Amino acid sequence: MIGLVGLLASLALVGALWMTNARQTGPTSQTAQRAETQAQQATAGINFSQAALQLEASHAESGTYVGAALPASFGVMLARADTTSYCLQAGSGASLEHLVGPGGHPVAGGC
Repeated sequence: MIGLVGLLASLALVGALWMTNARQTGPTSQTAQRAETQAQQATAGINFSQAALQLEASHAESGTYVGAALPASFGVMLARADTTSYCLQAGSGASLEHLVGPGGHPVAGGC
């Protein structure tokens, strides 16, 4: 009987320690959420760079950004394009970012 009580107490203690650790380093922790946000921003930056190269190639051929198209595989949407500039958008909700080009940098929010 004493062995069973000791086992239950040990399991309760291990469970409490595991829960504490999960709050600090688990998928819903601030550290994990911050890392996920940074990874999304880095991915968006790479996607914006590739899309900007595609748009510059299109501009070099036609002299305008109007009518340019981006493959869906870029993960970036061409929200606006005129003769001299464009606006790319990626993400959604809190991770929505945009880049006004040419020569811009990713910024939070939509176009």
